[in-house]
Amino acid sequence: MIPTTTAHAGLSLPVVGFGTYRLKGAGGAEAIEGAIRGGYRLIDSAFNYENEGTVGAAVRAAVAAGTPREELVVTSKLPGRHHAHDAAIATIEESVARTGLERLDLYLIHWPNPGRGQYVEAWEALIEAKERGLVGAIGVCNFLPEHLDRLREATGVLPEVNQVELHPYFPQEEQLAYDREHGIITQAWSPIGRGNDLLEHPEVVRIAQERGATPAQVVLAWAIGRGAVPLPKAASPERQAENLGAVDLLLSGDELAAITALGRPDGRLADQDPARYEEL
Repeated sequence: MIPTTTAHAGLSLPVVGFGTYRLKGAGGAEAIEGAIRGGYRLIDSAFNYENEGTVGAAVRAAVAAGTPREELVVTSKLPGRHHAHDAAIATIEESVARTGLERLDLYLIHWPNPGRGQYVEAWEALIEAKERGLVGAIGVCNFLPEHLDRLREATGVLPEVNQVELHPYFPQEEQLAYDREHGIITQAWSPIGRGNDLLEHPEVVRIAQERGATPAQVVLAWAIGRGAVPLPKAASPERQAENLGAVDLLLSGDELAAITALGRPDGRLADQDPARYEEL
């Protein structure tokens, strides 16, 4: 059993999940079903990934093979081009329909897109969708404290999840502290980096060798040890099992601090500052 963490309104999530970006079609469904069979219970998708149908097919196959549906947390996300209330509701309904499931367990706003000024309207739509039973829990992605404060002031409802870019080169200490203070679960996208040298960094490799673990396991254990929920993606069963093994690796305070110290002012993987970046 994977340990869990709980948000302010009672949502309980495994401390590691499974990312599905770029997993599509029959091969993607096979990989996702294999991840569920291997022990993953938190499955992350998005409207913009164009694979909600693939995720739904994998989930239905896993349930048919004996995985209890209530153990799974199936997630999708609202794209920026559909922040207007009626468009948001229709998109959420479409997401549910694409999966072929009765409802989605968690639904997130993908980006705040603050220049457009509609994320509060989108959040009101997510609240309505939860009340209607279309989704079980609601949250956001890439929201800064100022965006979260505005949601609370406008609606009185705080997200249970905030999924953000988080890895050793971009440790997100302030965001983690804010989310923790408000009972928001921080999820980490691209937790082991993407196209950089993170897994070859001497400090990560040193700790991995001392612990008899892989560099990927060390980086994922670092995220878990700091209270974040990493969402690694892997198509092969071997990599899926490797990543899931991070839950058994408990890093010391010194090891956590040493990896956090790898953070850089320009540590983002791309120029995606939520204060100004927009994704439609």
